[in-house]
Amino acid sequence: MSKKARLILAMVIIEAFLAGIWWYLARYGMANPDRVTPDFQAVVGQTMGMAMGGLLGIGVILFFVAARNDRKAQDKTQR
Repeated sequence: MSKKARLILAMVIIEAFLAGIWWYLARYGMANPDRVTPDFQAVVGQTMGMAMGGLLGIGVILFFVAARNDRKAQDKTQR
């Protein structure tokens, strides 16, 4: 399995985990309005959105690094 494929798989798993946390917190806030602050949903949305977006941005950079490393490894095996 190439490094690009492993990176994509890892990013999908991590993003799904973060989405699960986001889903849980959103449902918790709706189910328990007396236990959370009035701006709970907005804060959770901003925080989790920033975390997921930041991770996705880092993932794009890491994808290009992994692609370059795959090319380097392929060049070495062809020689």
